[in-house]
Amino acid sequence: MSGKKDNGRYAVGLTVNGARRDVVVQAGETLLDLLRRHLRLTGTKCGCEVGECGACTVVLDGKAVNSCMVLAVQADSCNVTTIEGLADADGLHPLQEAFLEVGAVQCGFCTPGMLMSAWAVLQENPGPTRAEVTRAIAGNLCRCTGYQMVVDAIMQAAKKPD
Repeated sequence: MSGKKDNGRYAVGLTVNGARRDVVVQAGETLLDLLRRHLRLTGTKCGCEVGECGACTVVLDGKAVNSCMVLAVQADSCNVTTIEGLADADGLHPLQEAFLEVGAVQCGFCTPGMLMSAWAVLQENPGPTRAEVTRAIAGNLCRCTGYQMVVDAIMQAAKKPD
């Protein structure tokens, strides 16, 4: 279901958290808009809307991206994983567990974006160095934790089986 409809509307077909979704969006709507407004997946946070804070980070075709900087139509035929897709029916993802165990969750606003950036780097490199983890989360702003606990949690999660 892709292509232009009428009055500046576009049909977008994508896979979100393993499920095929077909959505009609307005020209100019972002992937963030599609996720939050159309699909009601509000775990992806709306922060700066200019790609600076990382609160809206999702994984698009295996890469962490700021969903506020991706047009919804660009996600047509893509695979998107959001924070809602990280855990499964058996419980939290080991990365989420590590964030809780280490105390990397403070106010929680940046946490979904941090988790998605961390998950993307661990998918690409299951045994990253601290420097690689630090680089992976560099685009995610946090005003509460000071990042040390976040890096500790990601390093701890890298040691756990997925």
